[in-house]
Amino acid sequence: MMNFSFIHAADLHLGSPFVGLGTADPKLADLMTSASRDALDDLVTQAIELRVAFFVIAGDVYDGDWKDTTIGLFFHSQMSRLERAGIPVFLVRGNHDAESVITKAVRSPKAVRTFDHHKVQSLELPDLKVVLHGQSFSTRAVTTDLAAGYPAARPGWFNVGVLHTSCDNRPGHDNYAPCSLEELVQRGYQYWALGHVHSFEVLNEHPHIVYAGNLQGRGARECGDKGAVLVEVEDNEVSSLKRLPVSRVRWASLTIDLSDIKTEDEAFESYRQAIANEVTNSPQLPLICRISIVGASPLHRHLHEDRGRLRDELKTAADQCREDIWLEEVRLATTEPATVHGVAATGIDLSAMLSHILQSPELF
Repeated sequence: MMNFSFIHAADLHLGSPFVGLGTADPKLADLMTSASRDALDDLVTQAIELRVAFFVIAGDVYDGDWKDTTIGLFFHSQMSRLERAGIPVFLVRGNHDAESVITKAVRSPKAVRTFDHHKVQSLELPDLKVVLHGQSFSTRAVTTDLAAGYPAARPGWFNVGVLHTSCDNRPGHDNYAPCSLEELVQRGYQYWALGHVHSFEVLNEHPHIVYAGNLQGRGARECGDKGAVLVEVEDNEVSSLKRLPVSRVRWASLTIDLSDIKTEDEAFESYRQAIANEVTNSPQLPLICRISIVGASPLHRHLHEDRGRLRDELKTAADQCREDIWLEEVRLATTEPATVHGVAATGIDLSAMLSHILQSPELF
């Protein structure tokens, strides 16, 4: 049996508008406009350098219908690079690029084989004895269990299931093409290449059932490294999985607790340290942060009275860590310190103070 490798990618979302991200900064606007494209370009380069046997895309190549053919031409150019390198591509359409959604068209290279949206197809690579099973979305909201129609594994072949799905109703995602982990395992395939969920997740090993995640985070709900998966196969079984990070921008969601902070200088150091810690996790990528300030803090009233100053302080702290850090949103959720037996967290005995005032003869 031959040993080989392939790449599993999903959820490219080319043309994503990055809704909600302020792009008043021209540098950030340019960065985000090109991020998804640059991520795919990098992944294709790695595929060629690694000499993978084939390339799988498990849905949502596009974020939606095109305003013009620019994004389609870009994808075509990247797939043509793979074709010239002798690397076939297999893809299913997902909810964002379903048959009914994409109305414009650019002729696909011959190396790109798109699974039918009417029925499950089994496409072969006879030289490797690899067979891939898949079905595309016909409409944006497919609520039926597509996996139920996938055939049993073909004996003696390496079987790959390609499916855009919410397996076991993954939290935070529309329940499209719902299926269960158990039914995927029972098909007997050696690998399931899943799409729709935007985070990397291995649902099962032997057989391997994997969400590759998306190539580029699109908001603060999609933090951390993003990319694809390199799957290595030996003796007709998956021998290893390796993540291939390709994102061009990293998102981070930070929560800073000011509960024990009493001065502005201490608060600023907390901001700076929290951002610095995130920078160590992303030493080479530009960083976009959503920051939540929480805790029962003596600074509560001061912070709420001047939110503009808070944002300026956070931006100053970010600039001290690195120049390519942007603030997407600042959420202020502090509270007044609690009181215990009439004594506030600040150490002031409110009950004694009130008693003293009431006993003062100047009040009468």
